[in-house]
Amino acid sequence: MSHSYSQNHLHIVFSTKDRQKIIRPAMQPKLWSYMAGIARNHGFLVLANGGMPDHVHLLIQLPPVLALAKAISLLKSNSSGWINEHGMEFNWQEGYGAFSVRTSNLGTVKRYIANQEQHHRKKTFEHEFEGLLRKHGIPFDPNMFSGRVGVAAYGARVISQRYPDLPVWANA
Repeated sequence: MSHSYSQNHLHIVFSTKDRQKIIRPAMQPKLWSYMAGIARNHGFLVLANGGMPDHVHLLIQLPPVLALAKAISLLKSNSSGWINEHGMEFNWQEGYGAFSVRTSNLGTVKRYIANQEQHHRKKTFEHEFEGLLRKHGIPFDPNMFSGRVGVAAYGARVISQRYPDLPVWANA
């Protein structure tokens, strides 16, 4: 076959450093727009974005030539730089959650992202993130939600320590 075909839709979630509630509501629409611009400038699409003062949700469409980790790095580094240029000391938490989305579920995920404020009247970020990990069958250290291990540890360190037999690509 001479062509490559793919449809990579991902629901991405990451938090502010130490889950500080510092993304002010007035700044959120500007930040979401800026992040969509970062994606456009680097060849991928943000189909929906939103969040709360301590975290962000993005629904992205990733081309086959761009690695997920690179896309996340571009979003985090450029957006934190932009926020810092606007007078705030800001960093994103290390790590992220990335969840595959079927084309038939795009509308559901878009609504979920759009309704973050309403959703978080009932659930904390920690409960939400743990629920997403469980729903998608992603192994994780339950202690990361107890304060003993930060959400940052969700990345390769905890997964590789807890599940050393995973293939190399899963520990990257």
